[in-house]
Order: sequence, then C-alpha cells, then structure tokens
Amino acid sequence: MQDDREIIAEVLQGNKEAYALIVNRYKGKVASILRKAMGHSHEVEDIVQEVFIKAYYSLPDYRPGHSFSAWLYRITMNRGIDELRKRKRMPGVAEVSSELKDESPIPEEVFLEKEQRVALRQQIMALNKDYGTLLDMHYLQFLSYREISSRLSLSVDTVRMRLSHARRKLRDRLSKSEK
Repeated sequence: MQDDREIIAEVLQGNKEAYALIVNRYKGKVASILRKAMGHSHEVEDIVQEVFIKAYYSLPDYRPGHSFSAWLYRITMNRGIDELRKRKRMPGVAEVSSELKDESPIPEEVFLEKEQRVALRQQIMALNKDYGTLLDMHYLQFLSYREISSRLSLSVDTVRMRLSHARRKLRDRLSKSEK
C-alpha cells in the first residue's frame, strides 16, 4: 500500500488517476467530519466532492513534511465552517416560502431595504480601498480568512487583524452617518 506522499508525488507529476486512491482512502472520514459539523444534510456529499476538488488544486501548496490527513481535514473543517456561515446568512427555503405565503412585501419596505443596502455599500466603498476589499470578500463573497489570505498574498493573521480594523472603521462611519 502506497503512502500518501508517494501518491501525491505521482499526482503532481501528472498521474491524475492516482488521486482516486486519496479520495477512496479519505472520503469516509471527510464525510464524517462534515456530518459532525453540519448535521446529516443532503448537501454533505456535494461538499465532500468540493473538498477533494479544492484539495486537488491546492496540492502544490501541500508541504510533504506535514501530515497529509491533517492538511485535508483542515480544508474539510474550513469548508464546513464556510457552509455554516453561509446558511446563517441565507434564509432557508422553508423560511422564504412561508414568508411568501404569509404576506407579500410592501413596496415601501422593499425600497427602504434596497436603499439601506446601497447606503451600506457606499459606506464600505468609502473606506480605505484595502478595508473595503476585505469586507466585500468576507461578507459579500463569503470567502474564508484562508481564501482571502491566499488571494491577497497575506497571512491569515494579517487578514484577521485588517478585517477587525475594517469592521471598526465601518462601525465608526455608520455611527457618524446616523448622527
């Protein structure tokens, strides 16, 4: 039985079929981790596939001196956390359908909500360009700290710190605009 490092070396050398060995070896554990984090959802199998796709494209970033399974499980946990955040931000289908049945939105409310979103977007864009970009990536594009870190070539700690500053600056701007 080949160890993970040998299989990964083969994949990185162009043997894409070897990646199936990794998938078969770890798919049960990845699914188990996601079920524990998210509950028994019909989406778990789709997210398992997403995890393996992300891991495949991130293989060049994997450091062979470290445990592959730990690296893969970290990707799994990050993806599970991202999914839970996304669920919190987006109402479920049942909630939306019950809202639609109960009452249709009042045109004034729709207009006010849209106006508030536009105003918030303007406040975000009025911030320092870096802060606005970070807020947009995290809250509107639903990217994790790690994904932002990768895209902006910053450390995860720097992303955390700058997002914290950006939130504080946005709060200050919003409180000033309310006065």
